[in-house]
Amino acid sequence: MRWGTVALWQGRWPGYGVAVGSVAIAAALRNALDPLLGDRGPFILFFPAVVAAAGVGGIGPGLVATVLASGIGWAMAGGPAPLLLSHGLLFLVSALGVVGLAVLLERWRLRAITSETASESAAREAERVASELALLIDGATNYAIYMLDTAGRVTIWNDGAQRIKGWTEREVLGRHFSIFYPSDEVAASKPDADLARAVLEGRVEEESWRVRKDGTEFLASVTITALSDPQGRHVGFGKVVRDVTDQRAAEAVIEASERQLRSILATVPDAMIVIDDTGIISSFSATAEQLFGWDEAEVIGKKIELLMPQPDRDRHDSYLARYLATGERRIVGTTRRVIGARKDGSTFPLELSIGEAIGGGQRMFTGFIRDLSEKEAAEERVRSLQSELTHASRLTAMGTMASTLAHELNQPIAAVANYVEASRDLLDGFDDDTVALLREALGEAASEAFRAGNIVRRLRAFVARGEVEKAVEPLVDLAREAAILGFAGAAERGVATGIAIDEDVGAVLVDRVQIQQVLVNLMRNAIEAMTPGGGGTLQVRGRSEGALAHLVVADSGPGLAPDVAGRLFEAFATTKREGMGLGLSICRTIVEAHGGRIWAGAGADGGTEFHFTLPKANMEDDDGR
Repeated sequence: MRWGTVALWQGRWPGYGVAVGSVAIAAALRNALDPLLGDRGPFILFFPAVVAAAGVGGIGPGLVATVLASGIGWAMAGGPAPLLLSHGLLFLVSALGVVGLAVLLERWRLRAITSETASESAAREAERVASELALLIDGATNYAIYMLDTAGRVTIWNDGAQRIKGWTEREVLGRHFSIFYPSDEVAASKPDADLARAVLEGRVEEESWRVRKDGTEFLASVTITALSDPQGRHVGFGKVVRDVTDQRAAEAVIEASERQLRSILATVPDAMIVIDDTGIISSFSATAEQLFGWDEAEVIGKKIELLMPQPDRDRHDSYLARYLATGERRIVGTTRRVIGARKDGSTFPLELSIGEAIGGGQRMFTGFIRDLSEKEAAEERVRSLQSELTHASRLTAMGTMASTLAHELNQPIAAVANYVEASRDLLDGFDDDTVALLREALGEAASEAFRAGNIVRRLRAFVARGEVEKAVEPLVDLAREAAILGFAGAAERGVATGIAIDEDVGAVLVDRVQIQQVLVNLMRNAIEAMTPGGGGTLQVRGRSEGALAHLVVADSGPGLAPDVAGRLFEAFATTKREGMGLGLSICRTIVEAHGGRIWAGAGADGGTEFHFTLPKANMEDDDGR
């Protein structure tokens, strides 16, 4: 404030100087002309001083000059007091009038200056706004922005219009805008109709084909706006045009891709489900609808856990979070068997393959799902049929062994009867020697009865149908048990039998009854191949080959006929007159189901050798694992 006051007074010092100086000059002239003027006009020479001070300095200097002039003039004047008073009052009124007039003139001058300054500022602002608007319009190079008069002639043309349509501003100004329309639309008077609609509705928006300078056409998004002045009079039109050809083409491609995807989703044989990285379902194929019983609209936007039974339903979020945090793949990129839940709450086995895609900053997971219900049911039926077939095979084998087994059982039973009858006779002459003989006879009878019972138990175990259950079995014990049935009747035919299995073979992981069936079948075939009473040998050998046990059933028979050797293990291939040709086929099925293989060849000293392999057991495993 202090510096502002000093500046104000500094700005007014010239006016006050003029006031004091002009009054001093007037006083000097009044004093010099006093002999001539006398008492006439004592204040007349001071009036110009007041006018000069007020004109130069305004109200302040004018009032100062008035006060100084009144005092000095009063002091220098002479004559009668009434006359002097009247002259003083007249001077004072006149001086104040001059000061007031000076003030009014100053105000008018300031107002004129202010008005001129405001006009210049407004003109500069309008010029700036117009310049910026022109830059904005010309900068919108992706939009053709131009103005039309009421008749449809171009009045303003921006750079974007030149880029899109091809005409320069000089070429197009003053021309009718119908040059931008295809010829058929011009013939149909569409340009004038568009302007009429804009006047009627205020604005017209549409997508239509337009023409460039070179004659090519493009799909344009067009906006026509009717323009009016403040009084509401129609003054022209504003047009904004954008080339949307590429955009619509891209949208058409995307739409076609979406239709194709929907078609794939509707026809793909496997169910397909797409989820985001939070587990929200975003796509649900028609096959998935049929598989799970949910409509697409019912599951879109819901969590994928909806399709899972417990405990997977509660655990899935943690599985997904762990993968996103660590990137460790446990399910993504693999195929595995899981359990799904239908809308009605029932569960079913399914095969799940999950793929991952990242696009547009978003991670998506696509699951391909295949219902395993029918497949597993079919496999179970196959297993059941295989069990039935192997059971039938065992029964067939027993049919061929019936007479031999009858002979084998007849011997111990007859011995039991003889020993018991002898014991009864010994009771007639009861003494110490008789007691010893009786004890020995009963012991032999018990031994023979145990032998007969053991044959019957092995027979029942061999024929009985059971579930396939692998267990760790010592190979030597397994082969010896099979030999009880397999070697039956060999002695009567003059066939020498034997078992030679290396100790390092150890145990195998097999279904005991099925592998014994293989051994019995091969043993019986070998015995039947050799001429009755003609002698011969039948030997079962076993050795270790890495993770496998290699067994050989070798005989000294006539060998294999060339026409049979190549199809030994085919179903219904047999050399027996009454055989069905299923025994060796079933043997191959059993061996391969255990992870081994079976084949046949000529023995080193003639005859035939049947070879097959079995997986050795890890002795750290428990039975049945």
